[in-house]
Amino acid sequence: MKIIPILMISFFLANCGSTKMKETDASNVQAAPAAAEEIVNEAAQAADAQKEEMSAETKLIAPVPDFSNAEEIGEIMNFLASDELQGRDSGSEGIAKAADFIEEIFTANGIKPYFANFRDTLSNFNQPAYNMVGMLEGTDPELKKEFIVLGAHYDHIGRIQAKDGDDIANGANDNASGTTTVLELARYFGKVKANKRSILFTLFSAEEQGLLGSKHLAKKLKASGLNLYAMLNFEMVGVPLQGKDYLMYLTGYNLSNLAEISNAYSEQTVAGFLPKAKEFNLFNRSDNAPFHEIYNVPSHTYSTFDFTNFDHYHQVGDEAEVMDFGHMANVVNVLIPVMEGIINSPEQEIKYN
Repeated sequence: MKIIPILMISFFLANCGSTKMKETDASNVQAAPAAAEEIVNEAAQAADAQKEEMSAETKLIAPVPDFSNAEEIGEIMNFLASDELQGRDSGSEGIAKAADFIEEIFTANGIKPYFANFRDTLSNFNQPAYNMVGMLEGTDPELKKEFIVLGAHYDHIGRIQAKDGDDIANGANDNASGTTTVLELARYFGKVKANKRSILFTLFSAEEQGLLGSKHLAKKLKASGLNLYAMLNFEMVGVPLQGKDYLMYLTGYNLSNLAEISNAYSEQTVAGFLPKAKEFNLFNRSDNAPFHEIYNVPSHTYSTFDFTNFDHYHQVGDEAEVMDFGHMANVVNVLIPVMEGIINSPEQEIKYN
């Protein structure tokens, strides 16, 4: 009975080309147990080597379920959506504090400025305002020449008409939640440094004034010749969808195969189709749109706001206390293998239809 597995191993190795073997038959094997044992040992070593190689290839897209947690998320959200920042209106003292905070996180996690410093001053806004742009260079000598933008807007609308004595529109869901997602992804990639393509971690200002920050940056990057593969944006991910069989929806769902690609890199359905997103033309209402228009590369927004699960849009009630930090941590952890898969794929697999 021991002869059969030895012959099967011989066949496997001959096909794989892992070990050069002499011809043998059952009688030879029985007559030479030492040789048979050597063959088995060589096969076992080859199998272990192959297993290690496969592990090295697959670990980059393995889920990281415990990387982000509610406490980590809460620390970021509670600052970005605090009264101290006065609603993060573009050009305000409050958003300047948010920018300082973002710079500290970038620096602490090995993210470098893409320009001379992290602040990219807007050319199309009538007050001093700036995007925050950090870069992590890719590890592959060829793929690093291609860039992926992971973005979110970090501004909000500042102070508005008071309600029950509160006039600060803190903007927790809109869009401290998306900003926090990008900062957590920056923390992850800065730690593991396993991105073959280069990444721009980009937090936009003046989105609330008409996507001005993303319009400015898309034009600037295009003029500089930056080779952009895709722009992946995160908007209002602070509370979970209800009654859906997907974690997030994707704006412009039918325009590309990004949903299919995203779901292929996850153990669950990450990106689904929300009819209201198409009805309200959300694809053209967030910071992905200028990159689509100027670069004509796959540019989409992931979101969990579906018009029924959040009642505080552009109101003073958009506070950190109504966010679901556990859900947000789960979003980050589920996104990690998706982002890794997209960033590290040998070919540009996301395509416009």
